[in-house]
Amino acid sequence: MKTAISSARSWQSKIAMAVVACISAAALAAGIASAQTMFRGSVDHAGIYRDTGPRAFHRIKWKFPTGDRIVSSPVYADGVIYFGSDDGNVYAVAAADGRQLWKHRTGGPVPATPAVAGGVVYVGSYDGKFYALDARTGALRWKFATAGERRFEAKGLHGMQPKTQTIADPFDVFLSSPVIGGDAVYFGSGDGFVYALDVASGDLKWKFRTGDVVHASPAYADGVVFVGSWDSYFYALDARTGAEKWRFHGGEDPDIHNQVGFQSSPAVVDGVVYTGCRDSNVYALDAATGREIWRFNNGGSWVISSPAVVQGKVIFGTSDSSLYHVLDAATGKSLIERKTKAFMFSSPAVAGNIVYIGVLNGTLEARDLMSGDLVWEFQTETSRRNKGWVLTGERRFNTALLYASNWREGPIVAADRQFAIGAFFSSPLVVDGVVFVGATDGTLYALE
Repeated sequence: MKTAISSARSWQSKIAMAVVACISAAALAAGIASAQTMFRGSVDHAGIYRDTGPRAFHRIKWKFPTGDRIVSSPVYADGVIYFGSDDGNVYAVAAADGRQLWKHRTGGPVPATPAVAGGVVYVGSYDGKFYALDARTGALRWKFATAGERRFEAKGLHGMQPKTQTIADPFDVFLSSPVIGGDAVYFGSGDGFVYALDVASGDLKWKFRTGDVVHASPAYADGVVFVGSWDSYFYALDARTGAEKWRFHGGEDPDIHNQVGFQSSPAVVDGVVYTGCRDSNVYALDAATGREIWRFNNGGSWVISSPAVVQGKVIFGTSDSSLYHVLDAATGKSLIERKTKAFMFSSPAVAGNIVYIGVLNGTLEARDLMSGDLVWEFQTETSRRNKGWVLTGERRFNTALLYASNWREGPIVAADRQFAIGAFFSSPLVVDGVVFVGATDGTLYALE
């Protein structure tokens, strides 16, 4: 009898997994899963949201506290906001009022952005596991173990002393966020591989080895997975087999490993791949061949922000130079340049005629799409309190105080103090006129 019951349950499980796969594929085919259910809004990562956001800031609609900083970006499906926190939990909260619906505990921080399809939430954790959770209850469907997570590291990183010491990069803050295409979910890992797993079972379809950590998030278009690695190569992989179609070599920096690696995630629009690199360039590459169409150099400033592509424009922010850029998508020519007050790792979200982007000084900016001018801004209370004088009176980083020493743990402590100011690494989500975004004060904000 036990054998018969077990066999019946096994068949039921297989049928259920097949149903999930069919639902996921159908949803993607219909475009249902491409609206607000994964990082950058869709499989192509263009950063465009279907709803119009607020043109003026009125109030905090609600805020939801977690136990640690939020680097993950929120996603939305069926009235629910899903996101990860560095307290080790994946959360589901009601979009209407911020009420917690469930949380699922992982074994490490969750700075990755979830993807939702077919009633399942997919997300990776710093515990080296990749999770598939029931979207309604948070119950575990399956989990997959990679070879383990780690940050990018190098000797003498960023000129830190002693130069013979291997140092983990404090600015490698994100984990790769998954993208779903057909019956597979794709993501990168700190073990240097790009993975393709079956959405229903979690079984490995293929894995592709790169030369270093992969924390950029893949984009998917026309049966191809596009993703960059810390090895300073950008890859195009066959989505079905994992075979390499082409690779593109970004900049190298063998001395202090500062101007090296793809941390930005790509956008794929009209046969062109747009991606930033820590070699200070934004690249436009032919999606079919990997041929460089143009590059835009930022004079030594990283581009970690993932570009948004809309109406023939490429929009992104920079780190050290703290610039908001708009380029012509066809030529790479600068159309708009605006100075902000601090580094930007957050990626722009375009909703209607407004662009929303987070800044590491604890400010969320809303800018006019056509002019680039600041329309409104929101500052976290933690940023306003400015504990330890991390910011100057102009809300710029107090670098003379923070980076007084380049030895040992000094720069690491300084970076941690910057991150604790209520910074916005998270990329905004816009749904029904509300902007949802997480901050390093551990709070998910709903702003309208």
